[in-house]
Amino acid sequence: MTGSRLRSGQLADAAGVNQQTLRYYERRGLLESPQRSPGGHRLYPAETVTLLRVIKTAQRLGFTLDEVGDLLDAGRHRHRGRSDADLQARAREKLVEIEQRLADLTFIRDTLRDAISAGCDDLVTCAASPRCPLPFAELAEQRQRSPATGYGTSSRLPLARRR
Repeated sequence: MTGSRLRSGQLADAAGVNQQTLRYYERRGLLESPQRSPGGHRLYPAETVTLLRVIKTAQRLGFTLDEVGDLLDAGRHRHRGRSDADLQARAREKLVEIEQRLADLTFIRDTLRDAISAGCDDLVTCAASPRCPLPFAELAEQRQRSPATGYGTSSRLPLARRR
């Protein structure tokens, strides 16, 4: 299939995306503008299927499209003899970010389970109870520390409860 060209629909089907995604990725600079057939149809190199799969996989791994673009640019530079960005370092950074999100989600899950177990039916009544498992006091502390955002330096819930 090397050297062959795919029309937009063929490429989209092969890569598991829609045609609007192709045009969006072109506007974002993730895909190069394709050649055109004499009839005006977009014609993409067959290798673009792999590139699209790489982009979608990177997104599923938590990378933003901006980060994916940076990774793709870094790869292009490395292939030209330069190595100014390191996939390993970026993957480690993303892993730290994902682990933070997992910790936040674990905290949220555990808090909601505690609220269900405590029988919390009314937020105001629950907040007034010393047995309330919801982190109202912690959120109020964060709001006092940073009134602009209301959540300290992060919009995430605290990782550990302070009772």
